[in-house]
Amino acid sequence: MKLFIIATPIGNLGDITLRALETLKEVHFVIAEDTRHSKILLNKYNIETTLISFHAQSSPTKIQEIIKRIRKEGSAAYISDAGTPCVSDPGYRLITEAIKEGIEVIPIPGPSALTALVSVAGVPVDSFVFHGFLPHKKGRQTIIKSFIDNKISQIFYESVHRFPKLLNELLEHLGENRIIAVGRELTKIHEEVFRGTIKEALEHFDTQNTKGEFVVLVTPINYSRKV
Repeated sequence: MKLFIIATPIGNLGDITLRALETLKEVHFVIAEDTRHSKILLNKYNIETTLISFHAQSSPTKIQEIIKRIRKEGSAAYISDAGTPCVSDPGYRLITEAIKEGIEVIPIPGPSALTALVSVAGVPVDSFVFHGFLPHKKGRQTIIKSFIDNKISQIFYESVHRFPKLLNELLEHLGENRIIAVGRELTKIHEEVFRGTIKEALEHFDTQNTKGEFVVLVTPINYSRKV
């Protein structure tokens, strides 16, 4: 019994790996966070494997149904909407139960917005803290304030709706000269990577280029070289 955890493209469908395609074709069924979204990828590569849904609102009963099906049919794959599963998505609940049931969980690595930004940020990232999505309200300011004196890079995701607010929050707590790197719409048509101070970011991003999905890297307090 095997459950494959497969990374899928975060934008450009050409980023899918050969191993991922082979596995998606060979497993008995595919578990997807959003079957409508995942169907686009499968159709692109003529993959006809059955899709079933599993998402943040799925019940414990749903998890047990999936586990029983894996035990019966022998293999399945789990994919999130985009990128590497279980990085800020609910897949860990399914994996935890699979492990308890003695199902072998196998990673098929590939695209990730986190590592995509790290690879091109141009700042020291031999160590960093990843926060996933920052809280919308409770705890948000506490996390941002913790960046003030932090000596390693801090990385997190931000939604299109909160990104303008985020820049002003960073300005308020970290000052205008802290260096940040921002990845917007990575691997997609309007891909952009910004590197500079918070003040420069506020000048750079306006209503025309704050659409999309964001990955943000805040450099350590002791990092002063402009990237």
